[in-house]
Amino acid sequence: MANPVIEKIGAVDKVKAAGRKFSPGKLSGMSAVSDDRGVIAAAAMDQRGSLRKALAKEKGSEITDSMMEEFKSIVTEVLTPYASAILLDPEWGLPGSRKRVKNSGLLLAYEKTGYDKTGPGRLPDLLDNWSVRRLKEEGADAIKVLLYYTPTDGHAINDKKHAWVERIGDECRGNDIPFFLEFVGYEEGVDEKGFEFACKKPEIVTESMAEFTKDRYGVDVMKVEIPVNMKFVEDTKCFGGQKAYSRQEAMEHFRKAAAVGTKPFIYLSAGVSNAEFNESLALAAEAGVKFNGVLCGRATWKDGIPVYAKQGAEAFSQWLQTEGVKNIQNVNEKLKAATPWFA
Repeated sequence: MANPVIEKIGAVDKVKAAGRKFSPGKLSGMSAVSDDRGVIAAAAMDQRGSLRKALAKEKGSEITDSMMEEFKSIVTEVLTPYASAILLDPEWGLPGSRKRVKNSGLLLAYEKTGYDKTGPGRLPDLLDNWSVRRLKEEGADAIKVLLYYTPTDGHAINDKKHAWVERIGDECRGNDIPFFLEFVGYEEGVDEKGFEFACKKPEIVTESMAEFTKDRYGVDVMKVEIPVNMKFVEDTKCFGGQKAYSRQEAMEHFRKAAAVGTKPFIYLSAGVSNAEFNESLALAAEAGVKFNGVLCGRATWKDGIPVYAKQGAEAFSQWLQTEGVKNIQNVNEKLKAATPWFA
């Protein structure tokens, strides 16, 4: 059966997507990670350092490499029937990548977990002994890189980050594979879950999108944060009592961020609850934002961490088959408002 995404792209000569030309390899990779509408409904399971710490805390003992591989394999096996693709890491995720269903694509992470803590700027690094070529040889349909980024860090730090992204963009172009860039905002010395950062977040997200949408970076899909913190949005279910923005102001932040992007973009869940992420997507839809999907991780499976740590693999699998599937189906329901990346 012909791929429906390729068929839709075929209506515009199979090379035009999002207002620009796609090479055959990038077009094939984008098709592989999209659903039959051209929406990216992907699950994320590339967490490493944070996942290991969370599992160890619940288990009360060290988490082995085999446990990490097992956890990721179970998530992949249970959730990929409901996902257009899954994001994994090559450190512990490769065994799981072979357990995904046939029509679910594969994104592989290229960056090391965390960031450089020896100096300012949360500088990133790539995995040793891996390259885009090697990730592609392992079956990757697309490459994902995470970057901690804030526009106000100053030229010395951000120029390094810009050059780093440019190199990866060139490497992905050279290997003819889609490049997904995830950027996460921050401010040193400020609680990124608190009120002060919530007030600054819309501008950080918008300016970051404006930067990395530039062609020089070679980014094919921007994986972006929700531009507001839903706990500070008045008149929402998630509202915690302290107002940073009204509901109308929040929707305008969604629109402003989306307006600066000239490339497809998808939302990341950033570790919030399933309910909060779903309300975020509903607000984006209410604002009329033409987002192109999600890469949703912890909002789907994080509540199963104590189950795996205390009851084992079989109990975790059963939990995922009920609660995890319900979570991902909730997200998929909200993706009815998403638009194809090639529209």
